[in-house]
Amino acid sequence: MTTVHLGLGSNVGDSRAHLEAAFRALDRLPRTRLLRRSSVHRTKAWGVRGQRDYLNAAAVIRTALRPMALLLRLKMIEASRGRRSGRRWAPRTLDLDILAYGALRLRTPFLVLPHPGRRRPFVAAPLAEVIE
Repeated sequence: MTTVHLGLGSNVGDSRAHLEAAFRALDRLPRTRLLRRSSVHRTKAWGVRGQRDYLNAAAVIRTALRPMALLLRLKMIEASRGRRSGRRWAPRTLDLDILAYGALRLRTPFLVLPHPGRRRPFVAAPLAEVIE
């Protein structure tokens, strides 16, 4: 089992409901347990002007899923909440990012660990609440 830090965000539709559904879905992933979750933070949208504010949160899970299998499951959770692929930093119903997967360092076209944006304020503030 590996400890994994996740970032969550939403700024389309009922963002709070999307985040709550994501927390429940994370806890239902196979061989995975939700350990901690942050409070919800309201932040300005990043990268594209004229968007609604985001609601952001963070979670810590323990999982036996390998990184790419976990990423696939996260993409499925996003899709279940209406997420569609689009341009970078576009508005979205749900965004789930693997911020760190234990101490693993990884660079693929689909996944970079640790996540390069983990120090951005809208990620770092919720993450600080859940890191021991």
